[in-house]
Amino acid sequence: MQYELITILGPTASGKTHLAVQLAAQLDAEIISADSRQVYRRMNLGTGKDLEEYSIGNKKIPYHLIDIVEAGDSYHIFQFQKDFQKAFKDIRSRGKIAILCGGSGLYLEAVLKGFQYTAVPIDEAFRATLLPLSHEELLKRFDTVASFVPKADTSTHKRTIRAIEIGEYLKVHPEFELPQQQVINSIIFGLNPPVELRREKITRRLHLRFEQGMAEEVKALLDAGVSPDKLIFYGLEYKWITEYLQGTIDYQTMFDRLNVAIHQFAKRQMTYFRKMEKDGLIINWLDTEPFTQIQQFI
Repeated sequence: MQYELITILGPTASGKTHLAVQLAAQLDAEIISADSRQVYRRMNLGTGKDLEEYSIGNKKIPYHLIDIVEAGDSYHIFQFQKDFQKAFKDIRSRGKIAILCGGSGLYLEAVLKGFQYTAVPIDEAFRATLLPLSHEELLKRFDTVASFVPKADTSTHKRTIRAIEIGEYLKVHPEFELPQQQVINSIIFGLNPPVELRREKITRRLHLRFEQGMAEEVKALLDAGVSPDKLIFYGLEYKWITEYLQGTIDYQTMFDRLNVAIHQFAKRQMTYFRKMEKDGLIINWLDTEPFTQIQQFI
């Protein structure tokens, strides 16, 4: 292959894992997950791991970066970059093809573009002082450190806070050396099923996961000592189910709000992928027969 890596991305419920497994079986490849929550152990239904999908017939497809961190611990993008590089080099050293598959846009982009600023440590206390500020106030604050992060993304409240955090750190630590990140030559495929189909699949899958015991999974994490604040921080299923289990909202309200939140999340994922394209990454979008289409490229 003329590419070092195959990347498959798309919003939640778009069929990424299914396609990656089909392709891995054909190419005798291995899959590296790019999902910011599937790294956590004991968080299965809520993160949609669907580990049973990683096989075709009797053939098991090897996967990496799933179930590598304890639930309740912290895991950041710089650690993901390091873990990715380790898995990628291991796969390549054995003469195999690596397929990067996931929907966490920032994780994907960090690997595909070799982000360096991710090495700057996170300062939760400092972030807490910035959270109450408006976006306009944050932009003024950012102006004072903009020279240290000239290409920072300040399009949202969260990203502006991170840009300020990085700028302030580099201002105080001028000796800090940003690590050289390897930029990998990857062909990128995107899945974006029709919106109505995606909506129907998201809601159907949500019902199924509750039937499979997703609320019980969250209760087990709470019973095991994972704090409610941490679960709420993980977002989506863990946020809304935790609030339901704490008695803040009733079941139907929880389900309805979670359903809406997942639809909104899928829309934000697509917005991020479009931003990746605007920033120079070429995504080959596949439609109703993705496995057939992908044969043209591989």
